[in-house]
Amino acid sequence: MAEKGNFDFIYNPIKEKMQELVTHIIYTTYIEKLVPVDIDGRFIVLETPTEIFARYITGTLAGKMREAIVKANVGLTDFRLKVEGSDGYAYNAPDEEDYSSSSNLDPKYTFENFVIGKNNEFVGAAALSVAEDPAGTYNPLFIYGGTGLGKTHLIQAIGNKILKDKPALKIVYVTCDKFFNDIIDSMLGHGADSRSKGNRLRQYYRTADVLIIDDIQFIAKKKAVQEEFFHIFNELVSKGKQIIISSDQHPRELTELEERLRTRFSGGLLFDILPPSLETKIAILKQKAYDKKCLVPDEVLSFLAQDSGDDVRTLEGRLTKVIFASKLHEAPITVALARSALSEAVSEPGKEEITPESVISAVTAYYRLSKNDLSGKSKKKEIVIPRQICCYLMCELLSLPLISIGKVLGGRDHTTILYSRDKVEEMCRVNDKIAKDVDDIKNIILKK
Repeated sequence: MAEKGNFDFIYNPIKEKMQELVTHIIYTTYIEKLVPVDIDGRFIVLETPTEIFARYITGTLAGKMREAIVKANVGLTDFRLKVEGSDGYAYNAPDEEDYSSSSNLDPKYTFENFVIGKNNEFVGAAALSVAEDPAGTYNPLFIYGGTGLGKTHLIQAIGNKILKDKPALKIVYVTCDKFFNDIIDSMLGHGADSRSKGNRLRQYYRTADVLIIDDIQFIAKKKAVQEEFFHIFNELVSKGKQIIISSDQHPRELTELEERLRTRFSGGLLFDILPPSLETKIAILKQKAYDKKCLVPDEVLSFLAQDSGDDVRTLEGRLTKVIFASKLHEAPITVALARSALSEAVSEPGKEEITPESVISAVTAYYRLSKNDLSGKSKKKEIVIPRQICCYLMCELLSLPLISIGKVLGGRDHTTILYSRDKVEEMCRVNDKIAKDVDDIKNIILKK
């Protein structure tokens, strides 16, 4: 368990919001006595002194706690509870979390920081129209395009704007991978518990006012999941609810989906996101640099945009690499520095090129693990954290698509790599040891 007190600066803004939502007695009796002990994905883990505390908070204050977490704008969306001295979570089983009222949206995805160019101006306008008038003209909205072109950003921007402008609406954002796991989990087991679990899942998805599903192509060949989604889709549309779907292909190209689903997808508004032009790439880089609070000269942005491929994530990776090289050597950002950083020679000429294998080698040597440990399926903390750090460093130091990183690390999908990257970013902010480990391994890789 993490050392107590390390996460107070995350929990304090949440406590301030809770003071506005509950009575003074409830605040001093319960909220003040919770101790933040960990960050787990988008969850803050809070420790309670007794089971009675945990039971009361989960049963009575859960909704207000989630509301406070979102309003505090600390990059989290939900919470988990532990009773002091216990190893497991208290009264917060995965199925209860999965079917909670949390939207699962990432607040960093907004229309304000989505860069519009000729490649996406029409889909951007359609997305904004849906955000302003859910279940109006465009339902369902189906957005398709290659990996890393901004589909996830755009569909979550719709959800975030609706959440801001119409907070009474229930918005559910879910990756197709998560949706698949939800459906499969609800089918496991027997008896009353299994039926209750299935009912909670159906209630969660079928009562959404806005359902957003990312990467729908991953339910191909999964007949039972397609069947469930077909019924959810029909029920929501019949109730006048908005459905937003992203995919890497046009519906007609998803040949392994049932015809009835492809027909329904095609019955709404379909928009593709095309690869960005050079001018749009430069504008994207400028926005990313602004988000990172870093001033990058225009000539460097132009250099980074050249020969960068179409993947926006790769584009951002190139920028991150240059910024890191600048901080590492305490040198100004110039075209020469950028050229050196992208050629994997951020220190001296003749240094080894950074590859996925060199990152894996550095991580395994640092933590005294094997390559099989990182690519395997062990969920032990002493392996999971190094594996996540390895993902993070590959995203940070290499200009590779997420799917390529996933293949190197045991065939993991891009959503898992994204989760690991974000998890380590959070841990570095709140855990000095993890931050030091990451810096030490970076220096090993870069042969500082």
